[in-house]
Amino acid sequence: MIFASDLDRTIIYSQRAIAELGRPEELPLTPVEQKDSNWVAYMTKTSHSLLKELSERCLFVPVTTRTTAQFSRFVIFKKDIPIKYAITSNGANILFNGKPMKEWSFHLYNRLKMESVSQTELVSILLKEGIHLDGEKKQAEQWFFYYLLNCLPSDSDRIAIEHLADKYGWRTSLQGRKLYLVPKAISKGNALNQICNLEGLYAFAGAGDSMLDWDFLKDCQYRFVPNHGELARQLMSVSGEEYSMITTTSGVKAGEEIIQKVYKLLD
Repeated sequence: MIFASDLDRTIIYSQRAIAELGRPEELPLTPVEQKDSNWVAYMTKTSHSLLKELSERCLFVPVTTRTTAQFSRFVIFKKDIPIKYAITSNGANILFNGKPMKEWSFHLYNRLKMESVSQTELVSILLKEGIHLDGEKKQAEQWFFYYLLNCLPSDSDRIAIEHLADKYGWRTSLQGRKLYLVPKAISKGNALNQICNLEGLYAFAGAGDSMLDWDFLKDCQYRFVPNHGELARQLMSVSGEEYSMITTTSGVKAGEEIIQKVYKLLD
């Protein structure tokens, strides 16, 4: 069985996320990401211990919108929890034993040329429609881009951006101050399905906090969503099974709750 999980603000929390979402003072943390010789992201000690046990009982697949270079900063996956597969760049890359699967990226590159306009064209279209994003534009390898916003767009601008992006083969996701614009062909769900097919396994459980994570969560038997994220806000208006996916806790404690629930399911 496969347990696939998003990382940032799902089971791993940066210093910024902890400051924003809070943390019980008595909750011990374990550092898991290092940047410029400094620890910059954490899990709870319990989460770290349980995830290590889980990875010995099922195939754990990290799934992230981070680039491969950004993903490589996670010390946890080099020392504590060796991994066979990882999905980076929102599904544009599948890492197998730490190396990108070239055939997968080549397949996506061909799809992008047929199914969506280029980044330059999309930005030009937005400007022509009078939409100016106040923030710094960042590139995620050659695959997609995002804005680190100084201020959030108005509701009307956000809806207009979504509609224009959709029309030209792209989609959006607003995560905190980051507004992602990603080609539709690049999907965490497609990448996870490829791993399932290669291994002859199924996605037993999944966790994620953004709309980009729903691509793979919808194919998981059990789904978990921290209550502080973009995806939780969308699910809040839905009753029944989908609402029950949302954690009762928030922040770094929600990451611990998710891993505890997956651990109990395996038992």
